[in-house]
Amino acid sequence: MIIPMNRNTPKVSIGLPVFNGENYLREALDSLLSQTYTDFELIISDNASTDATQGICEDYASKDQRIHYHQCRTNIGAAANYNRVFELARGEYFKWAAHDDVCSPEFLMSCVEQLDRDSQTVLCYPVDVAIDSKGDVIPNYMDKYTELNHLDMPVPYKRLHDLACLRHGCFQIFGLVRTESLRNTPKIANFIGADRVLLAELALKGGFWKSPHPISFRRHAEQYCALDNKASREAWYSTESKKKITYTMKTQLIEHFRLIRRVNLAWFDRVLCYLVMMDWVRRKRRKLAQEVYRSLMF
Repeated sequence: MIIPMNRNTPKVSIGLPVFNGENYLREALDSLLSQTYTDFELIISDNASTDATQGICEDYASKDQRIHYHQCRTNIGAAANYNRVFELARGEYFKWAAHDDVCSPEFLMSCVEQLDRDSQTVLCYPVDVAIDSKGDVIPNYMDKYTELNHLDMPVPYKRLHDLACLRHGCFQIFGLVRTESLRNTPKIANFIGADRVLLAELALKGGFWKSPHPISFRRHAEQYCALDNKASREAWYSTESKKKITYTMKTQLIEHFRLIRRVNLAWFDRVLCYLVMMDWVRRKRRKLAQEVYRSLMF
């Protein structure tokens, strides 16, 4: 079923931040433009790329009026670029897209139908499959992550526990979310793990729904996830990160407490969420101790 495109304000906004993405960008754009659900706009923010990214984007934009191409004069950092595409969005629902991922044609359709059907659902995401640079599936890649089984439950603290305390790949950040739910958050803040904290805040606002069928082929593991040192990951978020010493665990802990206080919750749900963070401290105690030691050394 093909849904006709709305010529006014689109129902869905897709934000694609990119920096030097010539290697996989065409494949990503083709998959997004081939969606069976067509009432969307595609916002591309080019973070001062120095490769062929600009030419690729301008070529696609000239052929499809749903594409809005914006170019940064200087590199503003990935976090700011992710937030920029959201600020430019007009749709009721929003999706971040990575320049190196591929979405099945039914991705948007299944997620839009669920959000329309259930007002308590805040975010929808598909089955996720990791692929390599050639597009081949990486066997057993997902085995290192814990299955999150409580994201659709009507109990906030259980959703928080899954996203804050269990090991997962934050794949849900590339799902389809209610724009209004995302708007009153810090979005992608400038610290390692900001996507985890953002997902936790969204989960306190409502349930997550996992589509069993439409698939997202995620090559994103080759990009940020492949950075194997803390300094490189900090620099990914912001060009200013390398100029300061950051304490990842401490920042994440503080931001989790802030979001629990910020989200509108019943008092007993809020107490339970604080108890979840005590479990988080228990699980992260060694890393927290290491940061305390670092703070005493500098």
